[in-house]
Amino acid sequence: TDAAGVRTITFNRPERRNGWAADLEDAYYAALTDAAADPAVRAVVVTGAGPTFCPGADMTRLGDLSTDGATLPHRPVEVPRTFPKPLVAAINGACAGVGLVQALFCHVRFAADTARFSTAFARRGLVAEYGIAWTLPRLVGLENALDLLLSARTFDAAEAKALGLVSRVVPRDEVLTAAREYARDIAGNCAPSAVAVIAAQVLDGTDGTF
Repeated sequence: TDAAGVRTITFNRPERRNGWAADLEDAYYAALTDAAADPAVRAVVVTGAGPTFCPGADMTRLGDLSTDGATLPHRPVEVPRTFPKPLVAAINGACAGVGLVQALFCHVRFAADTARFSTAFARRGLVAEYGIAWTLPRLVGLENALDLLLSARTFDAAEAKALGLVSRVVPRDEVLTAAREYARDIAGNCAPSAVAVIAAQVLDGTDGTF
């Protein structure tokens, strides 16, 4: 946590390209829970160690996911989905599958200009996991969401920006700095109680009436 109250959380399994597995999930959720409870933390930036953000599940840790009825083992997603402080993704590289889901749970996303994205699930013989079938259409619209989910094709940062999947695209070596500067601006100029309520209002409003 820096002097402005911005904490950086890093997916740090570069030897596995930050592939998602139960231990990484447990550590990330614990870090978010701690940040939510710590009054010194005003905002959180999430990034990946090395050249990737999180390219999806670590297939070496999950066995055969192609069998009928296979799902990715995971805990309820309420910890990242309802995080009460500004949560900013600094997507420094490959972002796919459950890694993309975690990025989508962030309130604002900065992408490196070299980042590549994919929903990935269909090409692993999986359904749309972790609630992405709910989240993605609300961000990019129904047809775009179906395109990305059904084809599981790879797309670049420029297309992600055009679709509204990310807010900013910046040079690779500037993405973490840019995300931190944005988070520091919120931390220094916006009331924590206000931003917590606003985040909840927006989430609740996706299924509510005016």
